[in-house]
Amino acid sequence: MTTDNPFSLSGKVAVVTGGSSGIGAASVRLLAGAGARVVVGYNKGADRAAALIAELPGSGHQAMYLPLENSAQIRNVAAAVKEGFGRTDILVNSAGFTRMVAHRDLEALDDDLIDAVLTANVRGPFATIRAFVPMLRASGDGVIVNISSGAAQSGTGSSIPEIRVVVVAPGMVHTGFVPGRTEEMMAKAALATPLKRAIEAHDVALAVMASITHLTHTTGSIVPVDAGRHL
Repeated sequence: MTTDNPFSLSGKVAVVTGGSSGIGAASVRLLAGAGARVVVGYNKGADRAAALIAELPGSGHQAMYLPLENSAQIRNVAAAVKEGFGRTDILVNSAGFTRMVAHRDLEALDDDLIDAVLTANVRGPFATIRAFVPMLRASGDGVIVNISSGAAQSGTGSSIPEIRVVVVAPGMVHTGFVPGRTEEMMAKAALATPLKRAIEAHDVALAVMASITHLTHTTGSIVPVDAGRHL
């Protein structure tokens, strides 16, 4: 009979972006409480990060400047973690950015705001994963947790009333869209689908037309045109 705690993170190293406040800070406390050494990534919260580390159980925790818009600095942090800790087992992408904008005020969603949101919420987490994935692979038990939002499944906060919005999501389409993709590759992809059919541009265009002319009560939906690949 073993008395080992199966939920212990002793010996693990966790990196948390946006770790100085909110969900990130709450995650840091639980990770440290479970025995992990935690790197608290922060952007403007240096003082908050330092105060948080001072209250954490265990030792070896460290705050690091981790701005999502700066891929070079993200790589610097990954290198510093490798040098200082020798490993990364857990990456929690909690950092993000948003701003309240009224549904109908499309002009308030200017280019600068859109760029800031996409950088923080899309490019930044990807750049962080890219920088840390070699250590996560080497861990043998690495895990990435990305904090998203219920808004990803609902239109709250982002949909525009009275105008239908439909996404047509094709699989591998038999076109020259992707440079270097061969006929053999496309044929193999088609055979891997339940319908075993190649998807032509015309098939996708039919879905576009159906969304406009036939699916008149459909909005906020994704229409797959992938010969069943999603199954």
